[in-house]
Amino acid sequence: MILPWTDHPGEFLVFRTAARRRALVLALAVLGTTSLAACTAGSGQDGNRPGTRAVADPATRPDLRRFYGQKLHWRPCGDFRCATLTVPRDYDRPGDGETFALPVAKAATAVPGKRLGSLVLNPGGPGESGVRLLEDGVADDIGKGVRARFDIVSFDPRGVGGSKPALTCLADDRTGDEAHEAPLYPRTDAERADVLSDARATAAACRRASGPLLPHVGTDDAARDMDVLRAALGERRLTYVGWSYGTSLGTSYAEQFPRRVRAMVLDGAVDPSLDWRQRVLNQSTGFRDAVEEYADSCADVVGEACPGTTPGEIRALVDRLLDRTRREPLPVDGSGEGLDAAGLVSALSLSMYTPEAQWEGLSEALRAADGGDGTKLAALAAGDEDATDTDTDADTDAGPAASEGPTDDVPGDNGDAALMAVDCLDVPHPRGAQAYWDALAPADKAAGVYGTSGVTSELVCEDWPAGARRPHRVHAPGVPPVLVVGTTGDPATPYQEAVSLARQFPGGMLLSFEAPGHTGYGRDACVDEKVEEYLVSLTKVRPGTRCAP
Repeated sequence: MILPWTDHPGEFLVFRTAARRRALVLALAVLGTTSLAACTAGSGQDGNRPGTRAVADPATRPDLRRFYGQKLHWRPCGDFRCATLTVPRDYDRPGDGETFALPVAKAATAVPGKRLGSLVLNPGGPGESGVRLLEDGVADDIGKGVRARFDIVSFDPRGVGGSKPALTCLADDRTGDEAHEAPLYPRTDAERADVLSDARATAAACRRASGPLLPHVGTDDAARDMDVLRAALGERRLTYVGWSYGTSLGTSYAEQFPRRVRAMVLDGAVDPSLDWRQRVLNQSTGFRDAVEEYADSCADVVGEACPGTTPGEIRALVDRLLDRTRREPLPVDGSGEGLDAAGLVSALSLSMYTPEAQWEGLSEALRAADGGDGTKLAALAAGDEDATDTDTDADTDAGPAASEGPTDDVPGDNGDAALMAVDCLDVPHPRGAQAYWDALAPADKAAGVYGTSGVTSELVCEDWPAGARRPHRVHAPGVPPVLVVGTTGDPATPYQEAVSLARQFPGGMLLSFEAPGHTGYGRDACVDEKVEEYLVSLTKVRPGTRCAP
């Protein structure tokens, strides 16, 4: 099974802030990051989208020739071939000597004689490592028809994973008295002051550690890197699959390089026309509905492992735990902090991505929490996929590319820093806290604790270096038909955004997967068949096509 790194957890800075933000901003940050750059000759303003540049064909620019003309020097790395791609840090000043060196990994086609080219994958995030995606076996899970025709290629985006340099945030060194509990709905002036203080401290820590990189890690630039990669791979046109945030990266590429697209699959889509509040409401409502679906469908998915015999019992348990953790954190083995209500909401949200793989573990964790032990829920909130496994000797080797990863003070998984950096740079956020406080009541009405937590998690962007993006509809004249996959019960990238994105692309196609969970490709045979027929043969998906497990 392909499990896109759907904003795959693994937290930043302070547990209480981290778990809540990661769970509830996933696709907002992840997702609202499409490019505003048009692919037209010359320079100046794009009249359709304020604050954007029209970009000449980068491959023809003399100052980019050394990047577009580079050859990848492949070397063995475990079961794969690895190389390093060099891209300019600032595409406006590519000759200043500042660059990113991006790790690239390739699983060569299983049938070289039938090779069509390279299939480039992005696993999501933002902040997830494409090299790690290959290490975790995604190439083996892709259908034989695709593996016979394509080399499977992925890379670590600028600032992420093994990128050099890489993003990082300094550890929060405040004492326990200075750090604050994270209320799900800060109502009083004191609560709001604490939440704002924590958000600003997080932003300041990231600026101290990664300030020079922050303006240069947005999705527009990452998409331009992907075109340099296309050229370095020797491909005339790009064949691409992006999950979750990867749909934003793909959309950005299609807008900047529409005539360089051969085939593009965007699975778990984001609508670039939405502003930050609309994204919060869409996603937080999606998580709330997914938890409701968990209560309704738990017995069908995991049977007797459910923490209640009826949907009503499961809902009552969740409500009981919310009330309990609001009053006092649940004990967590090895932690003096325990699991508060924000951590509980995070654990619930992060367990909605792949029901068939996650709901049994969530059920066990909820049972334990009802008995007074929050350890398993805390592990889920921190993104530990093996939180409920009994095998504690699992292999934790980072794999063949581990030596290529970040060094010095950059953690092996720096996805959390990238999640914030890309979200805050790509999606316009208000300056001044009042706009966030004004959004709390509507969010509470729409999605309860999922909505209010989603709003406060965005506060870190209130005091962050901003980019020039604005919400906009896709502008990609000349792009061939793009396939958008939408899962009807997707909590992180709600289905209606897939419907909207498919309509925004000229000739866009929508493939609907009628199921709960995040994304569809790799989870269902019907979806896999349609996607892979398109990738190999460019077979169009008919309007109204739907798949169900």
